[in-house]
Amino acid sequence: MAHFPLETVEYPPLGMEEDPFDDPVVLEIRDVFDLHTIPPAQVKAFVEEYLREAHRLGFPGVRLVHGKGIGVQRAIVRSILDRTEFVIAYRDAPPSAGGCGATLVDFQ
Repeated sequence: MAHFPLETVEYPPLGMEEDPFDDPVVLEIRDVFDLHTIPPAQVKAFVEEYLREAHRLGFPGVRLVHGKGIGVQRAIVRSILDRTEFVIAYRDAPPSAGGCGATLVDFQ
């Protein structure tokens, strides 16, 4: 059986002026938010808005999945949590829910 290499085309990321959406994209708020798809420069804004919405919707807490890596995203997330008035506690998730790659957050 012959194997042929797959042809792949890589496209550069879209610039702000090439945004394909006319309006903001609305996402359903759930009790888990995976930050892997968020551009690093926008993590702070996304997390702050997500926390406000989740709290407003009455969630008792949430899980933020930031990944293990070298800990940069984790540090950003936890600095936001430290200054969010309605956050009463946070901790690493259990191993089955992401371990140190995710943070469990409790709201007032």
